Amino acid sequence: MTAPSTYGLSTQARNLQWLLTDLVEEVPGVNSVAVVSSDGLLLLSSEPVAPDTPPAEAAAARPKGPRGASADLATIVSGLGSLTTGAAALMDGGAVKQTMVAMEHGSVFVMSISDGSLLGVHATPDCDMSVVAYHMALFVGRAGHVLTPEVRSELRQSMEKTP
Repeated sequence: MTAPSTYGLSTQARNLQWLLTDLVEEVPGVNSVAVVSSDGLLLLSSEPVAPDTPPAEAAAARPKGPRGASADLATIVSGLGSLTTGAAALMDGGAVKQTMVAMEHGSVFVMSISDGSLLGVHATPDCDMSVVAYHMALFVGRAGHVLTPEVRSELRQSMEKTP
């Protein structure tokens, strides 16, 4: 995970980092994860590793920094969130709960968090989509009440300090 050291962070921010780490490391097929604020700013992220990397090596191989693939995922998540929200408004569809894009070489899932933030996951093409969606829903359920304006600000500042 690219979030910085938990030193000096609030309990809520540390818990969100732990939840993200758990999602990345425990759910088969997850390549990378990004949490984006309602205004499109990256709050938490992970960096992808090669799909065939053993789990023990995968944790050690994750680059330390919010740049690169997770920053790109955050941009995609923010764009998909905006696009689907606009489409739902045009179609009188109500709030968007989840978006999934299936591609030849992977999938991207976007799920709304109660405060307007978005959780995005890039997964392998052979992932069990229902398992990924289930664990995303668990994350959203646990994170939704924690992402207060203060915690979002704290996470943004911690990401800006990451080299």
